[in-house]
Parts: sequence; C-alpha cells; structure tokens
Amino acid sequence: PTPSGSRAGWFDRLGAFTFRRRRLVLVVAVIGVVVAAVVGGGVFSRLSSGGFDDPGSESARAADQLLETFDAAPSDIVLIARSADGASVDTAEVAAAGAALAQRLAGEGDVRDVTSYWATGAPAMRSTDGTLALVTARLTLAGDAAQERAGELAEELSGFTDDGVLEVRVSGSPVIFAEVGSTIEKDLVRAESIAIPVTMLLLLLVFGTLVASGLPAVIGAVAVLGSFFALWVTTQVTDVSIFAINLVTALGIGLGIDYALFMVTRFREQLGRGDDPHEAVVRTVASAGRTVVFSGITVAIALFALLVFPQFFLRSFAYAGIATVTLAVLAAVLVLPALLAVLGTRVNRFRVLRGATEVSDHGFWYRLSAYVMKRPWPVLVGGVALLVALGIPFFRVSFGQTDDRVLPSTAQAAQAGQLLREEFDARESDPLSVVAPDSTATTEEVTAYAAALSEVDGVTRVDASTGSYADGDRVAPASAASARFTAAEGTGTWLSVVVDVEPYSGEGKQVVEQ
Repeated sequence: PTPSGSRAGWFDRLGAFTFRRRRLVLVVAVIGVVVAAVVGGGVFSRLSSGGFDDPGSESARAADQLLETFDAAPSDIVLIARSADGASVDTAEVAAAGAALAQRLAGEGDVRDVTSYWATGAPAMRSTDGTLALVTARLTLAGDAAQERAGELAEELSGFTDDGVLEVRVSGSPVIFAEVGSTIEKDLVRAESIAIPVTMLLLLLVFGTLVASGLPAVIGAVAVLGSFFALWVTTQVTDVSIFAINLVTALGIGLGIDYALFMVTRFREQLGRGDDPHEAVVRTVASAGRTVVFSGITVAIALFALLVFPQFFLRSFAYAGIATVTLAVLAAVLVLPALLAVLGTRVNRFRVLRGATEVSDHGFWYRLSAYVMKRPWPVLVGGVALLVALGIPFFRVSFGQTDDRVLPSTAQAAQAGQLLREEFDARESDPLSVVAPDSTATTEEVTAYAAALSEVDGVTRVDASTGSYADGDRVAPASAASARFTAAEGTGTWLSVVVDVEPYSGEGKQVVEQ
C-alpha cells in the first residue's frame, strides 16, 4: 500500500481517475485533436524563415536605420548571367541581352535599384574567366513578404532568357530562404513517408501485436497536432521559425514511441501477472506514468534554456519543444491509460510474434542487465571511452550562418551561390553596409572616407553618394543610382562595401573590425 500523501499516491489517484472517466477522457482528447488539426494546420503559412540575428546587435540596428532613414537595403536579388554558348559577357550580343535582362528586372513589381555589370563596367561584377556577369537589385519588401516575392522572381527569371542568349541563375538572401522553406516542407513529407512505415514495422516487432504497436501513434498524434496548435497561438504574439516544425515532428514521434514503450509494456506486464484492467492501469500510471512525468519535466527544463537567446530562431525551438513534451506527457498519463482501460486484455489481440505477450525474467534484457551489474567498471569505462571517441570530431566543428549551403546541391539557389564563390573574386551578394544616419559630412569628406574604406584589406569596392572607389581611387563617378546613398531629408549617408572574403569567417570578421 502507498501512503495517501505521497507522490506515488497522487499517481494512484490519477490512474484510478483515467480508468473511471476513460470514455470522457477519450472524447475530450478526440475533440481536442480534431480542433488542433483544423486550426493548427494554418501555422505553416505563419512561420518565418529568418530569426538568425540578434535584434539588439549593432548590425541589426544599422539595418533598421538603413531601412527607416534611407528606405534602402543591401542587394536582395542577384542574377548570375552566363552566355549560352560560353562567349564573353563583353560581346555585343551578350551585352545587349544583359541590358535587356536588367531592364526586365527593373520592370518587375517591388524591385528597385537595379545595377548590372553592363551598366557599370565594375570588374567585380564579372567572373574571373569573363563568361559570367551579375545583375543586382533590391526588394521594397521585408521579411516573409520579401521571401515570397523573391521565390516568385527566382521561378520567373531562372533558366534561359527568351532570346536564348543568356542562362540565368538567381541568388540572394530572400531567394535562399524561400527555397529553404519550400525544401523543408517537401523534406518533411518525404521523411515522414519513409520514417512512419519503418517505425510501425519496428513497433510491430517490439510489441508483437497489431493493437499494442499502434498505441504510440496516439501519443504522437496528440503531441504533434497539439503542438501545431500551440505554435499557431504563439505566432499571434511573436515570430516563430519554420525550423520549429522539424523539432515538433521528430520529438513528437520520438516521445510517442518512448513513452508508449514505458506505459504499454508495464500495463501488459501487470495483466500477465494476474491484475485486472483497473489494477493494471492504476499501477501503470503510478510507476511508468511517474517516470514519464519526471522525464518530461527534465526535457522541458532543458528546453527552457533556449528562451534566453535573443534570436527568435532559437527561441522557436523552446516554444515547439516545450509544447511537444508537455502534450506528449499529458497524452501518456491521461489519454493512453484511458485507452488501455477501454482495451483491457484486447491490447494483446492480433498477435504476430509468438511469445510477445509473455512475462519473462530470463530474456535478453534480463541477461544484459545481469551482465552489467556483475561487471560495472569495465562497462562504465568502455561506455565512456566510446562516447569520447564519438565526440572527438566535434573539436573540428566549424560554425557559420545559414546560407545557400544548407540546401541540396540540386537547388537553384545552391548552384547560384556556388558560382558566386568559385567564379567571382568579390562577394557582390553580401556587401557590408556602413550607415551614418545623422551625418552632416560634406561631399569631400564622404569622398575621403569612401576612398579610405576601399584601401582596407579584403575590400574590393566601395559605393557611395559620390561614386565608386577601389584601392583608394574613384573608379566610377556618381550616377543616378548614387542618390540612394543620401537620405531624402538631405541629412545622413551610407556606403556599400563589397569584399572578397567569406562573410562568416575569421577573415570576414577582421574586415569588419578594420
């Protein structure tokens, strides 16, 4: 007997409640899952692909000032044009096609500040072998709207031009994240179509009966669909990353299997030892259910740590993880026991493996535990050594930001990004922005500062209101496009700095510091 005031006594009463109110619990659960599926299904259209920046960082503040004061932003869209027959981009036919391509981009809605190699002659906008050239532009949109529009432009402009002279690939941050979002959705469907059948087969082998092997799906459905609803609610008050969906599905299915193994195995053991269904449910909740609750609390506490990060990309994992764990625990200690109470001994129906439902103290797991208990030190040392060996590659880890390299090599944006890295000396798609929103500098002072910036190691070109600069000299005079570097009110200026180093690297950090 368990003292009524102890924690185990509380779990006894919970088990008795789920048995007594089993039909009510199941009806409420079914209604809740249906509502969560209908409403939570709309979360996908509300998720964001960004969230990697610290809103309080200097770079984020500069980006905000750039948009608010100058209605400007770094180039969002980068077109990489190659002549279809491999000819130089300086030939008359290719140059005419390039000019037409730039004009076509300029005529698109939500696009402004179109610049091309054929208009500027900037060497950094031509590949080292002279067969590729760039056209850059920016979108007047931001956030998810920019990504959606960038995806439309990429689909419209990539491939061969109408005259067949140029082959075009499209890059830029919103293009990349648009492809990341669509890739994630496709991959989730593909992964689940493979993982779920394989998982069901493994569960059938573990549980040995059709009825028992289907019970983890109950916890998984409650956890996943309920978390979609929780994320939908969260998107009403804050941004949530689309990557949170990956965590919901993986964690929901994983915990569904994990917790069901605890609960169903213990319930069947109690039935095998002669308990009636009522007693079996009570003892299952009091033992395995208690383990599940404390397991869930431990996981949730660990996920709470992600809430301290300023990037909503990381906080989204906390939102998703905590919701999934909480719902998985509730499903395991409420819904699943109620279902077991309804099934009773029928949980062992449709047996596919002989002996699967028998209670034995002499099976493989018994022999394994006995072996470990007899040789604790060799097992401990061997286990730690194995974990250390598996962790050694971590010392060679290289961290970076999300860019086109997270995409499969077949993705259009990934191919475009690879061309930019391999064929061009400068990083036209990743310029630095030097923002001075309150500056009252004269034309001569802007010229001197831009020339000085162009002499920094790693900088290939500086574009300013007074023209373009390289190696300390002005290489192009101011043009109509230069007006974007001056605020409409006439106070303040900004400069675009094109570099030839990897942005998220030690060299890139050094350029920024200089």
